[in-house]
Amino acid sequence: MKPAILADPERRKSAMKPIQSRQLKNQIFVVLCAVTAFCSLLILAVLLFTIFQQGWAHLNWDFIVNPSTHKPDESGVKFALIGTLMVCGLCAFMTLPLGVATAIFLKEFQPRNIWFKRLQGFVELNINNLAGVPSVVYGILALSAFVLMFGLMGTPENPAFEIGADYYYQYFNEGRFGVWVPVKSDNSPAPELTTGMAVETPSGRPIELNVISSDAAWPEDKSLARRTLREGAIGGFERKRHWYHFRLPFGKSILAMSLALMLVVLPILITASQEALRAVPQSLREGAYGLGATRWQTIRYVTLPSAIPGIMTGSIIAMSRAIGEAAPIVIISGTVYMTLMPDSLMRDALVMPLQIYYWAKLPNSEKYTVQFADIAASGIIVLLGVLLVFNAAAVFLRHKLEKPLS
Repeated sequence: MKPAILADPERRKSAMKPIQSRQLKNQIFVVLCAVTAFCSLLILAVLLFTIFQQGWAHLNWDFIVNPSTHKPDESGVKFALIGTLMVCGLCAFMTLPLGVATAIFLKEFQPRNIWFKRLQGFVELNINNLAGVPSVVYGILALSAFVLMFGLMGTPENPAFEIGADYYYQYFNEGRFGVWVPVKSDNSPAPELTTGMAVETPSGRPIELNVISSDAAWPEDKSLARRTLREGAIGGFERKRHWYHFRLPFGKSILAMSLALMLVVLPILITASQEALRAVPQSLREGAYGLGATRWQTIRYVTLPSAIPGIMTGSIIAMSRAIGEAAPIVIISGTVYMTLMPDSLMRDALVMPLQIYYWAKLPNSEKYTVQFADIAASGIIVLLGVLLVFNAAAVFLRHKLEKPLS
């Protein structure tokens, strides 16, 4: 005997209305999601198409190896590309170990004391909040803490601590040869020139100085003329920096820019690494403890291999943001033109986002067939290529480090 609700057509129709309503709402939701995803992909496709259409024609090897100049048809991204790789590489070197280690400490080493638990919760809450702070705020903080060090360590021009720098007074004689006289610091008075004192050439080769009077004949011997100065010669202060040059405060330098980017991406990496560690089943940890493994052995051989995919995904997101950041770099450095390659971490550097921004705001000129807006689009393509290389390397490492759970 059929139930009364099935026997009565009216009641059966009334009972089906909620089901039909839910199905209709589900279909509407699916359509809205599909339309939203399509619109997002369409906007991205239009942007990429416009950039590639404008910049692909000017993308060649000369654009990669040439420095930036005031002529758009001769400009390139050589120093901007090198600076980006140096700044982001140093940022990754400092951020990845620190971020992963912090996440492991917060997740795997849970305190037992109630006050420490509350402190840990407070720290985690603030880490999550810091991930949403605008990057310009980190730029201002880095300017005070790293570039100037709150004025507690002197100034970048007159640092309280410095190694890897030699100080000289530079002279040019009548033969236009350079003679460098070593001094102790940049505050040293001009040295007294005497015959036989130890000096150097600009290349660093040691020589003995020859001093002659202001009215004496200039030596005809070329080797002697190279190391000759007249009495009362006027020179200027010069500083020679080695590759290991280091000072406090850091000033406008690659190290300061890397630390600023580290402040930006560190909360993102810590949060992503914590989520990856939380996703590891607790049963795996308990099984390792049951076999007699210590906490460190469990973390090293069980937890980390299982969490590597999530950690590397967070690393990709963090470094992708670091590569494209411009606001902290503008506040710290603001360099948009360079002619020499950085030779130490205390040197200033040009990065791709600033170079692209500078080109994009320059006006067009009828004198050139190639405009700065065109090479700005080419620079964006190069920056996307660098980003893809970083991401591909991270994905490769993720697959190499990932281990099966069984």
